[in-house]
Amino acid sequence: MVSHKEFATAGKKPGLQVWRIEKMDLKPVPEALHGSFYTGDAYLLLYTTFDGRGLFPAGEECSQDESGAAAVFAMQMDDHLGGGPVQFREVQDNESKIFIGYFKKGIKYQKGGVASGFQHVVTNDANVKRLLHVKGRRAIRATEQDLAWSSFNMGDCFIIDLGQNIYVWYGSKSNRYERLKATELAIDIRDNERRGRGTMHLIDEGEEPAEVIETLGPKPAIAPCGSDDDKVDAGNKKKGSLYMISDASGNMKVSCVAESSPFKQAMLSPEECYIVDNGVDGSIFVWKGPKANPSERKAALSAGDAFHRMTPLPQIQVIPAGGEMTLFKQFFCDWKDKDETTGVTKPYTIGRIAKVPQIPFDAATLHTNKTMAAHHGMVDDGKGKVQIWRVEKGAKAPVDPSTYGHFYGGDCYLILYSYNLGGREKHIIYTWQGLKCTQDELTASAYLTVLLDDSMGGSPLQVSVSYSVTQGQEPPHLVSLFRGKPMIIHLGGTSSKSGHSETASTRLFHIRQSTSGATRAVEVEASSSNLNSNDVFVLKSPKVLYIWRGTGATDEEMEASKHVVGFLGGTPSQVQEGKEPADFWSALGGKKEYQTSTGLKKMVKPPRLFGCSNKTGTILVEEVPGDFTQSDLATDDVMLLDTWDQIFLWVGKDANDEERKEAPRIAKDYVNTDPSGRKGLPITTIQQGEEPSTFTGWFHAWDPKMWETDPLERIRKRF
Repeated sequence: MVSHKEFATAGKKPGLQVWRIEKMDLKPVPEALHGSFYTGDAYLLLYTTFDGRGLFPAGEECSQDESGAAAVFAMQMDDHLGGGPVQFREVQDNESKIFIGYFKKGIKYQKGGVASGFQHVVTNDANVKRLLHVKGRRAIRATEQDLAWSSFNMGDCFIIDLGQNIYVWYGSKSNRYERLKATELAIDIRDNERRGRGTMHLIDEGEEPAEVIETLGPKPAIAPCGSDDDKVDAGNKKKGSLYMISDASGNMKVSCVAESSPFKQAMLSPEECYIVDNGVDGSIFVWKGPKANPSERKAALSAGDAFHRMTPLPQIQVIPAGGEMTLFKQFFCDWKDKDETTGVTKPYTIGRIAKVPQIPFDAATLHTNKTMAAHHGMVDDGKGKVQIWRVEKGAKAPVDPSTYGHFYGGDCYLILYSYNLGGREKHIIYTWQGLKCTQDELTASAYLTVLLDDSMGGSPLQVSVSYSVTQGQEPPHLVSLFRGKPMIIHLGGTSSKSGHSETASTRLFHIRQSTSGATRAVEVEASSSNLNSNDVFVLKSPKVLYIWRGTGATDEEMEASKHVVGFLGGTPSQVQEGKEPADFWSALGGKKEYQTSTGLKKMVKPPRLFGCSNKTGTILVEEVPGDFTQSDLATDDVMLLDTWDQIFLWVGKDANDEERKEAPRIAKDYVNTDPSGRKGLPITTIQQGEEPSTFTGWFHAWDPKMWETDPLERIRKRF
């Protein structure tokens, strides 16, 4: 078996690892620059969870040698990891939804590469000059263009990055959601690449300031609109075909097992390899039977490549038995996983990748068990130092360490995590901004973050990374910093002694464990409509204190509830869903409909969210990559939520008549042509602001007041 020094750390802990091919060798890319790619290079990426996945995209302009080297390293790493990873062959601008989901803030393509001397180095370079063309509404891609007016068009948004000043240029024909995403990406550049030192500017077409004109020259007439790439309708209109690769007859043969889906799981023999061809929809799956011989596996890969070359949008996934993902399993009408568990938040171990077992949340061993620390997204074993300040009157006020982990919606906080790695001190700064904090606090928090970063050294040699975090969007690492306790987010108010609001007499906390293992407890309105069969809730009123366990809740969520009870005070009564006493419902204002989908009471396929938009002149359906949130609901679109046993059509208040008219047809088409053979699912149409609990229950800590403030205006406050 071929080995490489980089293989030693590959797949040892959950998370994303990225390498670049440099002179036919693997070189790691710094974590702060994940999602930033040079178009002249090839990369190898490995994402490890309970089921590892190897991914290796090739840059648009990379050499054949570099692309070939990436493929060779991928095969060698796959062998090193025991054949456990699912392999994805990615091509720039045609990346899979799974790949894009790892970079929720978007992907940046920069010109150049190894041959031109460009290196993946984290710097505070204030002299950079570049133009990024931002495209996409769900899958955000920013591609470097020539810094000239000829690169612009009226229909898109652009980031003019001049180092100290970062301008977000809005084309006159771009829509609000595209402007929102471009602005979020620019904030990410400022906070991560520039460490908070760049100054943000939003400019509309025709209102360019002097520095922009000086850089780009006199402004000519701007092109009306850019050409949009062809996109694949996510309605599964084309069904797959199933082929078997076998040498049982003495010769290697490719034979058709079924011309169209849905398939039966029994069609897959463990002694053979198979190909699911959904090429007309841009995807090919190669399934490796656990008992297939090496010749069959090699032949399956070769056959997959042959199918791959014939597809209009080449996507190929190589899947080991036991590592099947939803996009593959959807072609089988009776698919059941080995060792299925109840509750959609309970993961199970697949294959040998990273040898990561299911690890319960145990605060007592978080600092001694490095595997657990990695599972919870920690950068080290958790023995670092945590300091937290609250923003008060433009200054930092230390937070009592006994209350660490508690955050209030009316406050802003600075969290400094310091640790030692390889003899060097490193720092991570989080700026947490509550949804109900004031504009003055928002402004002060950004300024204080820069000052705190400067106090850490503020140079490329001093490793200090800053993150701006909005309430409800906390990364797993931040959630995991509190000594094994859940991060507790209070609905409003402030932790200041001179608090400007009091807590409600009846309080309800929604506890959910994420797929990374981190746990949050988010206070929601004390109404039974906010309950969810998949989670744990803590209810406190002047008369009762209950821990309510939904049917699909996990033991880890129950353990986290003890910490919530600890600060609320009192002796709780535990109640199982379906066995609630009368005073439980009375404290919540009576029993109301809440999320009790039967899908939460068994192992289910993850819900999927799609956007239906005709912003380009044609109705397109595009899936939201990765774990979706309420913020992914575009108010100028119609969104389709597939919860497997029901379809929801969510109509944004700014959606146009064509989108409203066509979305029901698309939803019906989506169900009737599903490759797994689903038929007759209920389709519910709901209007923005009138969402029932059966819809909001699929989102963590749904905020009914989110859209009272325009999202674009809200993000301006973060500057």
